[in-house]
Amino acid sequence: MHLNKNNENKKTSIINLGCRLNGYESSVIDGILKDANIENDCIVINTCAVTAEAERKSRQIIRKLKKQNPNKKIIVTGCAAQINPKQFTEMEEVDKVIGNGLKTDKIVYQEIANEWSNPLILNTEKAIVNDIMSIKDTANHLLPDIQNRSRAFLQIQNGCNHRCTFCIIPYGRGNSRSVPVAQIINNINDLIKFGYNEVVLTGVDITDYGIDLPGSPRLGNLCKRILSSTNLKRLRLSSIDVAEIDEDLYDIIKTESRFMSYFHISLQSGDNLILKRMKRRHTREDVIKFCENIRKYRSDAGFGADIICGFPTESDEMFESTIKLVKECKINYIHAFTYSARSGTPAAKMPQVLMQIRKERTNKLIQVGDENLAEFLQLLSKTKQSVLLEADMTTRAENFAKIHIENKNSLLKYQIGDIISVQCVSAEKDFLIANVI
Repeated sequence: MHLNKNNENKKTSIINLGCRLNGYESSVIDGILKDANIENDCIVINTCAVTAEAERKSRQIIRKLKKQNPNKKIIVTGCAAQINPKQFTEMEEVDKVIGNGLKTDKIVYQEIANEWSNPLILNTEKAIVNDIMSIKDTANHLLPDIQNRSRAFLQIQNGCNHRCTFCIIPYGRGNSRSVPVAQIINNINDLIKFGYNEVVLTGVDITDYGIDLPGSPRLGNLCKRILSSTNLKRLRLSSIDVAEIDEDLYDIIKTESRFMSYFHISLQSGDNLILKRMKRRHTREDVIKFCENIRKYRSDAGFGADIICGFPTESDEMFESTIKLVKECKINYIHAFTYSARSGTPAAKMPQVLMQIRKERTNKLIQVGDENLAEFLQLLSKTKQSVLLEADMTTRAENFAKIHIENKNSLLKYQIGDIISVQCVSAEKDFLIANVI
């Protein structure tokens, strides 16, 4: 367990090229390197495998880093290292390749440190990669926000049981496996003692939480038990799949003010035929119903979504279905991805959309998301908000709206991670301006 709320500008020997979960795991690796006393001897590249382009960029960055740091050893880990370790072991710039199942294992790094410090240790394996599908549990690391230390991220689950046609990640992360409820609650109590007021529950597919545990406690049950067993002030989810919302989760959304009103949907498309070809489990109607239900209980809720633009066979009409859904549901934080074929996935064998069209659709979707965000912020522009203070003296409201504080002198008596009340006075393109009350 590695926690550090200070030293914001410290240099790191970790290069993160992947998703948010990769980023959070990188902060754990950072602490492990220090414990093994090799943080100044190496650079760890935490790779992504979501597209073939991501892997190409990983190799490019490795060569560049070795050229810039010829005296440092290179360790490669992450999903690309797990799925295709050979592409890295064959690179002369790389000294070690560590699979995803072992990348936060302290013993692995200690053995590497011993090897590097002892010239008599010869002929060790360059790749340390196990069978990811054989792993039955996941480490319950505490993952502080590596950017500003204002909130803590807690990994409650790893892996995925689903096989979307565009995604290779289950083969990099393994099947879904959950951290037991009691361990999560203990970790949150530790975080509270350390001074964190907000915790974000994170993982690869957190709405699949608990199906592998005795009694199959679901995500909603976990959230209820966290809030009833701890004094945590703010609980937030990193993402959500509308196909797996349980009644306990809806009940918490209705009744628990400490549960934050921001919902980032794993959407991918707003067209039913494309969703079927993606092998997603929800329909566009499920998403619309979810957003409507949430707004009944939380009128100022914020919504985000991951959306792929230009998925194989996507026509103009199908893409317009996505645009219409984003507008109807007023999704205001869009993570738009231009589809990139991933070798080894069924989608890579489907008829492909021209790259120029994919990029045009991505730009159009981003523009619609920006318009939704501007409208959302305008509605909040004269409201009072409870916000979490971040490192750059900006704040986040419960619905994740970013708020810049105008009377900054009023912040001198507070510290990063404090929850304060503000009065919003105006809205800019992508943030609100407010004064501390």
